[in-house]
Amino acid sequence: MKKAGNFSLLFRESGLAPAKSGAIPLRPGDPAHSELLRRVASRDDDERMPPPKHGPALSTAEVGLLAAWIQAGAPWDGHWAYTAPRAPMLPVVRDATWCRAPLDRFVLARLEKESLHPSPEADRIAWLRRASLDLTGLPPTPDDIAAFGNDRGSGAHERVVDGLLKSAAYGERWAAVWLDLARYADSQGYEKDAARVAWPWRDWVIRAFDGNLPFDRFTVRLLAGDLLPDATLDDAVASAFHRHTPTNAEGGTDDEEFRVAAVLDRVATTWKAWQGVTFNCVQCHAHPYDPIDHAEYYRFAALFNTSRDWDLNNDEPRLVVPLRHEAFGRARALDRSLRALRAAELDETTRLAADAGQWRCLAPVAAASSHMTKLAIRALPDGGGEVWTEGTVSHDSTFTLEFAAPTAGQRVAALRIDALPRDSAKALLTAELGFVLSEVRAQRLGPSNASAVAAHETRLQAARDALARATEAESKAADADREAARKETAQRRQALRDLEARHPGEVKLAFAFGDEAEPFMDAQSTLDPDTRGWGALSRMTHPRRLVIVPDQPFDLEPGGKLRLVIRQEAAPNDMAPLVMNRGRFSVTDRADWTRLAAAPGFAARRAEMARLGKERADIPGTPLPVMAEQDPHLRRPTALFVRGDWLNKGEVVQPGVPRVFPALPADAPADRLALARWLVSPSNPLTARVAVNRLWEQLFGTGIVETVDDFGTSGQPPSHPELLDHLALRFRDDLRWDVKALLREIVLSATYRQDARVTPLLRERDPANRLLARGPRSRLSAEMVRDNALAIAGLLSSKRFGPPAMPVQPEGIWRVVYSSQRWVTSEGEDAYRRALYTYWRRSAPYPSLLTFDAPNRIVCAARRGLTATPLQALVTLNDPVFVECASALARRMEREAGPTLHERIARGLVLATGRAADPADVADLRRLHAQALATYSRQPDLAVRFGAEPEQAALALVANAILNLDTVLSK
Repeated sequence: MKKAGNFSLLFRESGLAPAKSGAIPLRPGDPAHSELLRRVASRDDDERMPPPKHGPALSTAEVGLLAAWIQAGAPWDGHWAYTAPRAPMLPVVRDATWCRAPLDRFVLARLEKESLHPSPEADRIAWLRRASLDLTGLPPTPDDIAAFGNDRGSGAHERVVDGLLKSAAYGERWAAVWLDLARYADSQGYEKDAARVAWPWRDWVIRAFDGNLPFDRFTVRLLAGDLLPDATLDDAVASAFHRHTPTNAEGGTDDEEFRVAAVLDRVATTWKAWQGVTFNCVQCHAHPYDPIDHAEYYRFAALFNTSRDWDLNNDEPRLVVPLRHEAFGRARALDRSLRALRAAELDETTRLAADAGQWRCLAPVAAASSHMTKLAIRALPDGGGEVWTEGTVSHDSTFTLEFAAPTAGQRVAALRIDALPRDSAKALLTAELGFVLSEVRAQRLGPSNASAVAAHETRLQAARDALARATEAESKAADADREAARKETAQRRQALRDLEARHPGEVKLAFAFGDEAEPFMDAQSTLDPDTRGWGALSRMTHPRRLVIVPDQPFDLEPGGKLRLVIRQEAAPNDMAPLVMNRGRFSVTDRADWTRLAAAPGFAARRAEMARLGKERADIPGTPLPVMAEQDPHLRRPTALFVRGDWLNKGEVVQPGVPRVFPALPADAPADRLALARWLVSPSNPLTARVAVNRLWEQLFGTGIVETVDDFGTSGQPPSHPELLDHLALRFRDDLRWDVKALLREIVLSATYRQDARVTPLLRERDPANRLLARGPRSRLSAEMVRDNALAIAGLLSSKRFGPPAMPVQPEGIWRVVYSSQRWVTSEGEDAYRRALYTYWRRSAPYPSLLTFDAPNRIVCAARRGLTATPLQALVTLNDPVFVECASALARRMEREAGPTLHERIARGLVLATGRAADPADVADLRRLHAQALATYSRQPDLAVRFGAEPEQAALALVANAILNLDTVLSK
């Protein structure tokens, strides 16, 4: 299948086109002139295919079959996964009475074909424990077991399943699957791996499963909740699915490089999670095994390339999510009102600014900068000019620019600054470094104030010199004098700012208007020296516009000049200076700007924005990174990367999907929302298959397609193809994407209810249970191992939602360079919350979960490996959490059983396994107790690990052994 010599059989057209040799491999209807047939039939080892080193020659019969196929026109069937599922007929089986659900017929038909029989039904306790762990991630309680044991009426199993699906634990269990797929973490990743707020998204997923949100709507909200018409705050939170990509906050890294890495990760994750396709293979070349072309990869990437994130250290854009879910509605209403007001102002100012005839380009006559930054003036044909940086550019650069008035006595009603890319065409595809204007000030210079200006600027220079001396003294101050030196520097800096503000020619600037509806940095802040400023943080692809309106229009004297002082103080960690590298400046005398700023409606709107903003800020919340689209005029085009090199751009491509799939809808914009709806449309051949296969894997340990993350040519074929299509169509069409309904059917099926014991025949014929001749049995997942122990011990907290917990972990795990963050062990019930609430740091995940095959969540994990290592036993025997569980279980055994050791051990076995204790097991554990008691009596210090006297420590050791039984750690 892999392409060689410009020939492959992935695409029919590749087989019909000339190969590298110039020969045409396939000529439909003409075997005699088909090079492929000639080469496979050749007896010459130098030219026959396959070459001897790659395998034996085709037999005469095989060559004849190939010739007949070509003669018939070389008909071409696609790979099964890319063909829409078709509703299969229910198989006819000999023992139809065994079947409880339609799916059972497919399983039984395969067994009968293999001359095998289903296993007997599991006993009620085994099924109850299996179903409880599968649906809720927790074992059944003694009350659950008793209630099921007493319910002998028809429909008892159905009542149990319905109760489990309504349980609060259900949403937590199934959300854990999507935390892996979403590469969910409470940290940014990479070297610094700083903290990140992510838990509101985790809570949204739990609530989505609790409320049984249909899978199609679940999909749309995860991928494009922010783009839905009238999107709720919940919808916006859901879109954080694709903001769990790592952020590289290490000093000196290129934000554009890692923004691109995040986009490509979103592409790979979407295909792995919803399509089960190794789409990331296509980043550098056409897929070697599946019919996906190199350019098609970038057409798909274009759907994600217009998001607003730039790998910023603070993870912008972010949405402040209320801490209380009840406040979501009010917060969203405020957000909508604020957005509408900002949009109205942007529309008004953009419309005014768009009249190019009003602007008079200013001609720079002087340009100087502080520090090492050098400025150059470049004249323009229209008489104006641009200011460019040259050579070394420094952080904290202040530009002082002087312009001749474009006409004698020029009146200025508004000032416009256009920050431009150095290379506008190149920047569209490979973003240039951005800029931040921290403060903009304007001054009028002319004959009437020349002497006052000269005297004032002498004082300014003296103040600058004093600040420089203070700054140098601070850098050299001893530790004891450092605080006093720092105060002196701050005072000198403030004195300089106060003096600057009293410049004789100072123009009072009232309003600043940017070019984005929801900017990270408000344009108005350029007029306040103590705020963030405005600009393109941290990269730019398009020209950016800032319009500043003075308090009153002012006139430039004949022969006078306009001076702009532009302070640029943004200094991200070790990043190249965020300085305007190319600027064009113009003014207008249009009275419309003055009327706009003076209009009562404008003032009222600004006041309302301030009021609503304060009310929104007063709602307690936490900032969650979410998806957001760039404004249409700032969106990036997308080009393919030649050989996958993000710096080597090829042709520009339009958004789309591979041609082996149905196209995106033609009646909607090609964006993430269109993509999400395409994924769950009836025309998509894979989404429903992948979804039901994942559910099947979670219940049976192995999917119908074993390679859950690879449905393509290099993956495993389905063990039961008709069953897979039946379940996919039932899920999509009959159940309308109802996850709970599908899980209910499977868990109540005869296939699921089989006994899990392996007979010698099944061990020989079907050791991996691919034929499903027995019930599922596998080790608990990492989260279940911990939650199961806490539940059995009676320690498990029922607290839901909210910030992550930090349960006990060994010392030293978080010794991370460049970070002062520490693991602070949670107290009270937070120490005993379910595992999915545990703080997840990518560079140092919770060790006991990692030992049981939890992924690090740096990338999407569609399936977990299943290992069996000595480390796992060392965790469950010695980890402080499991030791504490053992001690708590021992105390529970004492409380809930009679006074004898036999009764207490028997009670412990019942609590852990759900079934009556086997006398032989009790006898073994009594011997263990006797040995432990003798040891602890001789060496009381050994009992300290259980924090108890020898008698209690011996019982805790027995409880530890119970928690380590294979029966307890398996389902």
